[in-house]
Amino acid sequence: MAALTRKLRKSTSSPLIGVGKTIAVFTSGGDSQGMNAAVRAVIRMAITCGSKVYLIHEGYQGMVNGGENIVEASWDDVSGILQMGGTVIGSARCKDFRERAGRLKAAYNLVMRGITNICAIGGDGSLTGANLFREEWSGLLQELFEQNKITQEQVAKYSYLNIVGLVGSIDNDFCGTDMTIGADSALHRIIECVDAITTTAVSHQRAFVLEVMGRHCGYLALVTGLACGADWIFIPEHPPGDGWEEKMCSKLNNARLWGNRLNVVIVSEGAVDCHGTPITSQQVKEVICRNLDLDTRITVLGHVQRGGSPSAFDRILGTRMGAEAVLTLLEATPDTPAYVVSLDGNQAVRVPLMECVEKTQEVQKALDMLEFEKAASLRGRTFQGNLDIYKKLGAMSKAKSLLSSAVLVELTHDGNEEVCAAKPYNVAVMNVGAPAAGMNAAVRSAVRTCLYNGYRSLAVHNGYEGLANDMVEEFTWNNVSNWVSLGGSKLGTKRTLPSQCGLDKIASVIKKWDIHAIICIGGFESLKGAVEFDKERCRYPEFEIPLVCIPCTVSNNLPGSDLTIGADTSLNMIVETCDRIKMSASGTKRRTFVLETMGGYCGYLATMSGMAAGADAAYIFEEDFSIKELQRNIYHLRNKMKGKIQRGLVLRNENANCNFSTDFIYRLYAEEGKNVFDCRMNVLGHMQQGGVPSPFDRNYATKCAAKAAFWTISQIEKNFVDGKMNCTGHDSVCLLGMRRRQMLFQPVEELKEETDFKHRIPKQQWWMQIRPLLRIMAHYSDDSAVYETDVSQ
Repeated sequence: MAALTRKLRKSTSSPLIGVGKTIAVFTSGGDSQGMNAAVRAVIRMAITCGSKVYLIHEGYQGMVNGGENIVEASWDDVSGILQMGGTVIGSARCKDFRERAGRLKAAYNLVMRGITNICAIGGDGSLTGANLFREEWSGLLQELFEQNKITQEQVAKYSYLNIVGLVGSIDNDFCGTDMTIGADSALHRIIECVDAITTTAVSHQRAFVLEVMGRHCGYLALVTGLACGADWIFIPEHPPGDGWEEKMCSKLNNARLWGNRLNVVIVSEGAVDCHGTPITSQQVKEVICRNLDLDTRITVLGHVQRGGSPSAFDRILGTRMGAEAVLTLLEATPDTPAYVVSLDGNQAVRVPLMECVEKTQEVQKALDMLEFEKAASLRGRTFQGNLDIYKKLGAMSKAKSLLSSAVLVELTHDGNEEVCAAKPYNVAVMNVGAPAAGMNAAVRSAVRTCLYNGYRSLAVHNGYEGLANDMVEEFTWNNVSNWVSLGGSKLGTKRTLPSQCGLDKIASVIKKWDIHAIICIGGFESLKGAVEFDKERCRYPEFEIPLVCIPCTVSNNLPGSDLTIGADTSLNMIVETCDRIKMSASGTKRRTFVLETMGGYCGYLATMSGMAAGADAAYIFEEDFSIKELQRNIYHLRNKMKGKIQRGLVLRNENANCNFSTDFIYRLYAEEGKNVFDCRMNVLGHMQQGGVPSPFDRNYATKCAAKAAFWTISQIEKNFVDGKMNCTGHDSVCLLGMRRRQMLFQPVEELKEETDFKHRIPKQQWWMQIRPLLRIMAHYSDDSAVYETDVSQ
């Protein structure tokens, strides 16, 4: 893997890298939210690079039929589609293209337009078809020449076809990428339905069986189960064993004994038992009604999962993938294999298309052979990690008499019961800093993981201030029921640091409750508190215990982690607000909105929401800007208002510049835009911290907290000597962060070098490398943009 920094032209005097080349883009197979973002990015990146670009309507069918189905695209042709679901250029499954005669017609239609570069957006079947087309290309051209349909010059000029694939699928069933375009949006639709159903289910004490899509892949059902705290899930990769009916009903019944007023069972449409026999929603309902006599209803979500506006993640993913696809095509040679642009952690990478397709097909072969563990493993590390967490958190049962942590009865998904005696260790869980969506899901996961392993779980209210004031309470399994979907912080949270609350008092409470480890879930204050905690160990022996920070803040401003819990929810709230504002502007022509976002000195929210909402500019602290830059942006908007799209959107991070405030920028735009456009200002404020957590934040919080709890348990077992804890090394005060695809425990002492404590941000931030895409998509007339990406050869 090599990081490449590329300019859109080699020098100011050389032509753009796409001059003389022609690109076409089409969508095929099932539609998914975010496809339009990818189409928009391909068109605009290609035009920016100097290429001619075509839209192929109706997928392969349009390629075969030709005519008006293949049209040259302009910049404005893809304006206003970023927030739209589905695919505006249509998608169709094409029988004709499966035959060589159909592919011959398609080749002729492309040659007549000079198209030798194709971006295919679809699933593994669509991408496999594109690769076959590429392999046959030279033979098809020779056949067309022999039929006198094209000339020898055309055969020579268009002698090879370059293909790049983007995976659009709500099922997230393609091996080789962490996420497919549309999967996150589908999860949003599902979770919205689950949350709505939960309220009516509680009212009537019902059980609900929800069927979600996933004919060959259980990703949607699995993540939904984690994100809503489902009692049971059925997925193809992890089928239940014999006698699952009684085991499931025992689990559901015990949930009722704990005091739950509802049960939720998630069924993937491709669910089977261990013998490969299909399990249907109706079958599950009948089992529950027969064994438990519960009022049980079925909800089949169906195609609602494909619909609606794409999430912020899918818009950004589609934009990044589309831009990278264009660069992949423009850098290709006749010997370049077909690539698929994939997501690896937070990086856009290129991987050989057919390697991914073959691995994806291996999964289905494993399922057909009833090799379920192999199938789950082939799905990848992310899927396997989700499944492991579900097994520990979602498939356990306890009798009502055993709700205390004295004795635990564990019932695994396979139904094997074992009793483990409680261990004499106490783990404290607390929130520190500003509230963020996902905090409660993290607390729930940490508490239940500790209880599952026989440890007492102590909940600390109101952060370090609460710890100093002895606001500590023992939590049982039932204390955190239904917390996964709640926003804010049920424990309460404060920004105060240990040094501000009284270190003597904190040490006294730790000793009183015999706390052996602390799990701290919060923002920048949690990091600073951990640094103080580590520093004061020499003075307070009570501090010689493991402490782990779980980054949780809307600002995404902690070092050591690419993403923090809560940022995704906030990002979606900002993007939804921008969509509404743009909609209002459509009725009032020539209007520009200036919006202020949160984030402190970190420009993550402003940058990413700007990309997801199609903003014209996003001002942030990390990137200096002057009055000349503001004037240049105003000039850009004045020119834009003369075209088809007569609205503007400008975002500003709250601490972007101490002199150029949001009010100043609004007034400057309003004054300089006179007689061309008017201006409005909105400060979004604490709306960005509210709302129910997104599916990503629920799932991410659940996994992070479980990993943190397992780490503290291992630290306790390793460092509990002679009746007391003896953690003196820096490696026992850590921050758990996601770096690319890895979850790492990093000593806070080492993270100090990576941190700008004055401005509360990391010194290096990964998302800065994709900021130029925002400017490229906004159609600025300069060519100074530099786009960075990782390329896997």
